[in-house]
Formats: sequence, C-alpha cells, structure tokens
Amino acid sequence: MKRITIFTAFLTALIILHPGPTAAGEPPRARIPVILDTDIGDDIDDTWALGLLLKSPELDLKLVVGDQGKAQYRARLLAKFLERAGRTDVPVGIGLEINAKGEGAQAEWIKGYDLKSYPGKVHPDGVRAMIDLIMQSSEPVTVIAIGPLPNLAVALEREPKIAAKARLVGMHGSVRVGYDGSSNVAAEYNVKEDAKACQKVLSAVWDITITPLDTCGLVSLKGEAYRQVRDAQNPVAVAIMENYRAWLAAQRSNLNIAQTHSSTLFDTVAVYLAFSQRWLKMEDLGIRVDNAGFTRLDPGAKVMHTATRWLDQSAYEKFLANRLAEFR
Repeated sequence: MKRITIFTAFLTALIILHPGPTAAGEPPRARIPVILDTDIGDDIDDTWALGLLLKSPELDLKLVVGDQGKAQYRARLLAKFLERAGRTDVPVGIGLEINAKGEGAQAEWIKGYDLKSYPGKVHPDGVRAMIDLIMQSSEPVTVIAIGPLPNLAVALEREPKIAAKARLVGMHGSVRVGYDGSSNVAAEYNVKEDAKACQKVLSAVWDITITPLDTCGLVSLKGEAYRQVRDAQNPVAVAIMENYRAWLAAQRSNLNIAQTHSSTLFDTVAVYLAFSQRWLKMEDLGIRVDNAGFTRLDPGAKVMHTATRWLDQSAYEKFLANRLAEFR
C-alpha cells in the first residue's frame, strides 16, 4: 500500500508540473527535466535514443553521462553528437572508468575530436554532476538509464537521498520474453553486465519504469519509416546515420544494411516511456534481480511499472521515424 501511495503522489506531481499539450494560444508548459545515463558507443541503439530525446519537446535534457567504462570515448561521442545537433547547452559528464577501457565501434566517427573543444560544460565527475543536479532541482528529475548501472549504484552510495527526488526509467530485463521475441527469458545485457549494481539501483526507493526485452526487443525501422530517417537532412538524423554506417563498418557488416533497415532499437523505448505510455501495455510487477542477471517475477520484490506488451507497435515505429525525420 505504501508503494502505491508514493507512486500516486509522484504521478500527481508530474501531472501538475508536466500536463498534456496546451490549447492554441496558451503559453507552453514546463518540460520534464531529464538526465541520460548511457553506454553509448557499444550498440548503436543508444545513439538513436539520444536522437529521439533531443527531438522530444516533452523532455528537457539537463545532463548526459557515459556509463560502463570507456569514459573518454563515450564522453567524446556524446559531446560531438550534441555539438552537431546544436545542443551544446547540455553538459556532458564523464562516467566511471571501470573494466571497459579504450574505444568501441563508433570510434571512427569521433576520430580527431578533442573533448576540450566542446563549447559546453564537461563535468570530470559525471556521478557527482548527477547527484548535484537531482539534489538541487526544485522538481522531480527523470533519470533515463539505457545501459548497465554502475554510475547510478555509486551515486546512490554517495547520496541515497537522490532516490526520493527522482524517478528512474530504464531499458532493463526480460520478464516473459527474451531476445528476438523468444519465449525463453534471458539475462539481458544491461542487467547481467553488472548484476550487483543493477540489484542496488532497481531495489532503491525511487519510482521505477522499465521496458524489458518483452517490448523494446521487438522494435526496428524498415520500409518507408526507415527511409524517412535515412534520407532526412536535419542534423540529428544525419548524425545518427553517420554513426550507424561507422558502427556497421567497424563490425565488418554489410554496409548495404544501412540502406534498408535499422538494427533493434531497444533504448528508444525507454526515452518514449519518460513521457508517454500510449502504445504500451503496462503492468505493476514485483521484480527481483538475481546474481546471474535475470529479472525474476517476485510478488515480494520492488514493484516496477513494466512495459510488457505492445498495444500498437506499428504506431510507435511510425512515431519514432516521424520524430527523427522532422526538420527542427
């Protein structure tokens, strides 16, 4: 009962602070303040998700932080993408340098890019930047987490109070469906890669919404929807496609793939859930993370708002393509 009461109060606050679209002639209403915590530069879907975030007027991006090691590589990717998008007002946080060092499959796109040249703010301690932003905010902050969770685990250790002042929206887990729509649940990458950090973050007191593989693992663009983004000339879409081609080349994949369809765009669904649930079936489920990285249904565990099924996946994919392709 207590969890339901906290969630109801949180939703009420969000509705008051961030109500729906205004009528013609009314002043625009406040957007949802957001921190993005991302392992951008490994799978390409993080790059698409950042693009969607930047193209979503419902969201007010306050900070981006790279997670899961490769700290300089991820920070440079974030900085160059933001600069290309004309969003150098967004600070970049350098995440924890843990096991994964060096660069990844999008290294060619940032070749020669110096992080010191970024016109915006660069925080050398991205975890501290997240804590400070949340604690100093006068309204709830939404943390969109689309990678493993060591940054947030350390943030909670340093300042547990952040969980009372923020909500978490994540791309994590496999509840009833595994990769590629399989009926075999999986130890999903963002969870199993650092199961202990995930246990800490997904059991904290903040309100949690997740898209597991059950929904995000089914999303891709093809046909006309994909061609919209491929051929779009706005800076965000152009940067996405440049990164997609660099990512394919680094993996020695057939570059013709970039002419016809995207990869699986897992992380875009987490960005969408930060402001809408329109085309998704949501269930409040008790979920426990085990030591092997599986997300187990457990009525006694932390309750999460879980996107378990698509009500209209085609509508979402059309929406995603339209958002990314529109020129603004």
